[in-house]
Amino acid sequence: MAIINFGSINIDHVYQVEHFVQPGETLASTHYQTLLGGKGANQSIALAQAGADVRHVGSIHENDASFKQALIKKGVDCRGVKCSEVPSGHAIIQVTPSGENAIVLFGGANQTITAKTVMQALDDTRPSDWVLTQNETSSIEEVLRQAKEKQLKVAFNPAPMSESVKQLPLDCVDLLIVNETEAAAITGKEELEDIVTVFKEQWSHSEVIITLGKAGVMMLRKHEVVEVKAFSVDAVDTTAAGDTFIGYFLSAYSNHTDAKQALRRGCAASAIAVTREGAAQSIPTQKEVDRFLAKHAN
Repeated sequence: MAIINFGSINIDHVYQVEHFVQPGETLASTHYQTLLGGKGANQSIALAQAGADVRHVGSIHENDASFKQALIKKGVDCRGVKCSEVPSGHAIIQVTPSGENAIVLFGGANQTITAKTVMQALDDTRPSDWVLTQNETSSIEEVLRQAKEKQLKVAFNPAPMSESVKQLPLDCVDLLIVNETEAAAITGKEELEDIVTVFKEQWSHSEVIITLGKAGVMMLRKHEVVEVKAFSVDAVDTTAAGDTFIGYFLSAYSNHTDAKQALRRGCAASAIAVTREGAAQSIPTQKEVDRFLAKHAN
């Protein structure tokens, strides 16, 4: 069973700042790093670290091939990653002392995925395979439609959220993964109780996961609501927390792990990630997650 991830590969420019820069303000950074990032790449690394057979489909500038090699070294199958003449996608990330982040994103080569790319990537898939995608690349509609036509399970993380998401064939989605902000934008509701009601009424075709930050996570299934509390840790940088959760959860869940256990595993991996700086390099290994869960068994 494989997970084919149509996802972004970004170069993250990370600036440590005392506070988020304000309009008209010039703010000095206390530290700077250039790192591999992008929601797609982060989720692929998390999947690979969790033991999944993950195949990444994406694009990066030909001069940035070292970032593709970094994915390969983490265990990601990158035969679907093409080198392009278009500049790589990148993000400008501000990180405050409390671990909060603010991000400016440039799509670049991530926007060069075509319907033909999607077709080729799904050519040799099997019915047991999953498809994962986010909202940082082109041809998302084609990914959803073609995956469904092949009767593959489809997981969709509509991040960063935009109005264009509502125009996608969301009936093709089997598993929707959103945070509270994204959930509010999709349902048009602000209160969690109202958000849950809308999902129950209008998303019967799909399971829905709502990540709730420090409050944990909630999964809406056909006849039940599964809730798992977050682990209490001292956060340093929350940049890849959601991506880490998705990779570890989906790796377990796609292999028929009980939903609550898969959610707990995702929360544990995410908890470890936020105690470290950066995006991709903050994602823990399976052994680290196992040790963390053993320590927090009660």
